[in-house]
Amino acid sequence: MQDIPHIPVLYREVLEIFSDIKSGVIIDCTMGYGGHSSMVLEANPYIKLIAIDQDQSAIDFSTKRLEPYKDRVVIKKGRFSSVIKDMLKEYDIKEIKGILADIGVSSLQLDQKDRGFSFSSDNLDMRMDKEAALSAATVVNEYSTQELERILLEYGELRNYKKIASFIVNNRPFSSAKELSEATKHLMPIGKKIHPSTLLMQAIRIEVNNELGELESLLDTIEEAKFPNAKVAIISFHSLEDRIVKDRFNKWRESCICPQEAMRCICGGNHSYGRVLTKKPITAKEDELKQNPRSRSAKMRVFETDSGNE
Repeated sequence: MQDIPHIPVLYREVLEIFSDIKSGVIIDCTMGYGGHSSMVLEANPYIKLIAIDQDQSAIDFSTKRLEPYKDRVVIKKGRFSSVIKDMLKEYDIKEIKGILADIGVSSLQLDQKDRGFSFSSDNLDMRMDKEAALSAATVVNEYSTQELERILLEYGELRNYKKIASFIVNNRPFSSAKELSEATKHLMPIGKKIHPSTLLMQAIRIEVNNELGELESLLDTIEEAKFPNAKVAIISFHSLEDRIVKDRFNKWRESCICPQEAMRCICGGNHSYGRVLTKKPITAKEDELKQNPRSRSAKMRVFETDSGNE
């Protein structure tokens, strides 16, 4: 593991979003290697922070990194959707003033080749939680043609998903991400600024970690909890995630939930959960893009809940 942690994406923008929170609890749903968590704790000296991650290596690293703030930090292991549900039994929802989620694989997970996230990895794993049962090797080498077609179309948005799925089935088993990437290179889209196998690896990774399902569950939990006067900031890295967040935030701001075909409002028109603070997603500035090329696809959307429960 690297000795010097990476700088988290949109770090200035995250700090700005939470800068007016003077007390209460901020939840970092995706602690990773403690980048956002440490900066938020440093900038907001009177808040407490709950940090969540399913990767034990990240927890071990960040426990040490966040040691200076140990009196204000609680670190919990698990998938953020289930951990937050459990937390609601321990904490008054009025204490929760901020929720941050940086969705997707972390930079250091990508850099650790033994984790199988990198195109050049000699492994085929991609599990964010090393104890999880489903790995990329299982998806690639055991899924049916139809199952592979589904994830390549839904999660990779690959036009020639049928050809790619058929090729994988006819040429497996594959033992590494590198081998899979090289073997399928001729079937991948060209002309983009990303690695040819990006969308293929993205699709497999999303399936392995149920990333879209986890994001939906997180949003469901926030919606059901009705946190009063809280800011929800979600950073996504591809269009599927961003679309889910955008659609949910737009739903939350609507006062009327009557079906479109209704001639008049019969729901009472009082269902708004708050307001969207970002008409367009926040993206990295030029200096951050030069410093951290991976930030080029990062998009942050922010929602502020109302005080309806107070």
